[in-house]
Amino acid sequence: MMFIHVHSWVRSLSRDVDLNYKRLNRYYYLRLKRLRGDPKILAGGTAIGILIGLTPTMPLHTILIIALTLITRTSTIAGVVSSFLICNPLTYFPIYYFSLKFGNIITPYEISWGGIRIVLDQLVQSENIVHSMKIIGNLGYETIAVMIAGGFFIALPFAFISYYGALYFFKQLNSKREDG
Repeated sequence: MMFIHVHSWVRSLSRDVDLNYKRLNRYYYLRLKRLRGDPKILAGGTAIGILIGLTPTMPLHTILIIALTLITRTSTIAGVVSSFLICNPLTYFPIYYFSLKFGNIITPYEISWGGIRIVLDQLVQSENIVHSMKIIGNLGYETIAVMIAGGFFIALPFAFISYYGALYFFKQLNSKREDG
């Protein structure tokens, strides 16, 4: 009887998380859809958001997006919204895991997953950015190099593809707005 109760609780929790995740994704999709402006500028911001969102720089995502979108004169809002779409509590672990795996391949260092997982748990529960930066600072040069190299190795193709996908998306939206 206890197994059935726990099993139904896990299924309902899974369903709630799935519904909340779908609802949140729908919200961010509508936020992107409501953006107005030059499709190239919006697509550039989206690509920057995807690029930064897929890198293991969790406490610095928004700061990096703002800096890069200001430098490239693209849409900061599109960047932040697309980053939230791609990097969320369900994707933190896969992003960090694959960044580590690819970083171990393309750098001369070999870092284990165990230490990264502990740090990621601490980052998710961190109270503020100062505390998060202290956690990251304790990782060491080799670990940071592996994670950043692996993250950019994964993120660059997705950012490139997302630019052209977003450009098409925003051009279609503009043409629908002009017609209707």
